[in-house]
Amino acid sequence: METFTETTQSQPRPEIPASRPPLRRAYHGRMLGGVAAGLADYLGVDVTIIRVTFAVFAFLGGAGIPAYLACLLLIPEEGTDESIASSLLDSLQHGSR
Repeated sequence: METFTETTQSQPRPEIPASRPPLRRAYHGRMLGGVAAGLADYLGVDVTIIRVTFAVFAFLGGAGIPAYLACLLLIPEEGTDESIASSLLDSLQHGSR
């Protein structure tokens, strides 16, 4: 009689995916702020899929526009480690001292 632990141990484990590039707004392939191109690079999908997704969400309830703007503010640009929002917060904190 085969037990549950024997069944799970005999099945092959899924491959661990290769490490992803860091999530950054891309310079190459950008149309507006590089959000869609950066997300496409990070997820390993075609940039058109990301752009269509943002457009569909924008037309079906309007969630695509705030989501894009949030990504624009929170995802750092290629070549930097600081997002627009964090640089704004830093400048506000240093200005109030």
